[in-house]
Amino acid sequence: WLKVPPPPRQRSPESYAPASAAAMVKVKAYELRTKTSKELMKDLDDSKAELAQLRVAKVSGGAASKLCKIRVVRKNIARILTVYSEKQRAEARKQYAGKKYMPLDLRPKKTRKIRRALKVEQKFMKLPKQKTKLSNFPMRRFAVAM
Repeated sequence: WLKVPPPPRQRSPESYAPASAAAMVKVKAYELRTKTSKELMKDLDDSKAELAQLRVAKVSGGAASKLCKIRVVRKNIARILTVYSEKQRAEARKQYAGKKYMPLDLRPKKTRKIRRALKVEQKFMKLPKQKTKLSNFPMRRFAVAM
């Protein structure tokens, strides 16, 4: 009489994610910071090669799982490049530490107005003539405060 639909098939968790997804997981920045520059460059080359393969798969009509992976790989490449540039800047900061001049990109950004402003010691400097005038004619002190 009443037809009961068959129970839904149970899928194993492995079937949800593609087999290659385990190979390229989201890279953590703190893990990248422990690596050397050469290792980072090797990871970068691997990621770029994988991205090229994924783009070929996209054009040839690959699986949806591969298309989803493109974004992950792109973000991984960005993370690797960010950590690599951080390392380079840190090395440059060490190199220029204690020197009189520092490259513009290593100086604090702040705002243009603050960068142009006089330093505190420059602000309160006085010329020799001003110093003698102040010492010869000090501010008057009055007994009655206004």
